[in-house]
Amino acid sequence: MSSSSIIPVANTGAPYSETTRFQVYTHRHLDNITPLQKLTPEQRFEMEVVSNVLPFRVNDYVINELIDWDNIPNDPVFQLTFPQRGMLAPEDYDRMAELIASGANRKQINALAKEIQAGLNPHPAGQQEMNVPMLNGQALEGMQHKYRETVLFFPSQGQVCHSYCTFCFRWAQFVGDKDLRFASNEADLLHAYLEEHKEVTDLLLTGGDPMVMKTRHVVNYLEPLLKPELEHVQTIRIGTKSLTFWPQRFVTDDDADELLELFARLVKGGKHLAFMAHFNHWQEMETPIVREAIRRIRATGAIIRCQAPLVQHINDDPAVWERMWRTQVKLGMVPYYMFVERDTGAKRYFEVPLAKTYEIYRQAIQRVSGLARTARGPSMSAGPGKVEIQGITELNGEKVFILRFIQGRNADWVQRPFFAKYDPEATWFDDLVPAFGEDTFFFSDEYEAMSQERGADVIY
Repeated sequence: MSSSSIIPVANTGAPYSETTRFQVYTHRHLDNITPLQKLTPEQRFEMEVVSNVLPFRVNDYVINELIDWDNIPNDPVFQLTFPQRGMLAPEDYDRMAELIASGANRKQINALAKEIQAGLNPHPAGQQEMNVPMLNGQALEGMQHKYRETVLFFPSQGQVCHSYCTFCFRWAQFVGDKDLRFASNEADLLHAYLEEHKEVTDLLLTGGDPMVMKTRHVVNYLEPLLKPELEHVQTIRIGTKSLTFWPQRFVTDDDADELLELFARLVKGGKHLAFMAHFNHWQEMETPIVREAIRRIRATGAIIRCQAPLVQHINDDPAVWERMWRTQVKLGMVPYYMFVERDTGAKRYFEVPLAKTYEIYRQAIQRVSGLARTARGPSMSAGPGKVEIQGITELNGEKVFILRFIQGRNADWVQRPFFAKYDPEATWFDDLVPAFGEDTFFFSDEYEAMSQERGADVIY
């Protein structure tokens, strides 16, 4: 794609924040965020306590253009980005609050934070033990290969985000503990591994957020996929929250045009470029600049697919999902997944019982046309695979969840229905037990053997 064919910025007269400088705030800068001065000193202290345990990062675009500061604390984007007291267990909150109030130094605060973090299941679903691939006897750090067709790659330059989601299941990436990080800058090893594994059809670039990277780094990782020896890698996925947190990346950033040129080259070269956008609420899609960013990405031939977990305080309402899916279709995007909030981090604050989650999905999907019914779910990304809740019914006099694998560690598990005893309080897969008096699910023995082979605990 030549410089003369760069997708132009639409001349709509809308303010695209051309002069906006990316300015980020972390827990050290809470006092510098002007709208927070509306809160009470007690509320600001609660934020300080929680942000010393769970990662906090927000930028001016989110603060000034996405949050309704007259609707605090209920605004969904505020809940999405700012720490709340309920994100920590009461006993953990009290310990940290007392330590900070006592005037403890940074070393003492960090030590307690690390202790609390260790109890928050920082790497769910066996991802550190079971998913790391090998090449010539060497573990490839910064990669995961859980499912046969798909490899995940964590570029080292993309292990941060423009802002952090408070519910993020990869929160451990951002708390400064190198033992809890996935990251790699070894593009050559990535390409060598893909060349050796012809069964891989999909590469997912993830993080953090790979769209924080400069375009030259993205080119380094993705352009070699156009070589004939990597022709079997048909789909390139980019997992990103940038359309919410910094749509300027695709409109006014210095290398935005070069990034879009890369997208167009990949599509022209025969790759399916799937831009995996994370939208949690329709409010994130209402600004002029995000709509322009969406337009420009779609103009390259990339397909934008949208996914999000269902989480309390943000989108646990079928009306929110209905409007979100309708908006996505209107803007030319594809609703893709509704996830269940993972069993990690601030799960206790965000989790919704599986029964309620399914009912929200069912009601929302009833209210949209077939074009929005592409959204699959509710899906749990558990240790054995992606498990979908297909229904709740009564069989043989017993109320049960109907489940199936959308994806599994063993491909033979996929699409096989199975049943769990109905539990109105269950919020995650490992809360469920087999129905009809069975001792195990059909895959349990095989999954346990896989776990033992990789030296991992059996984690659902």
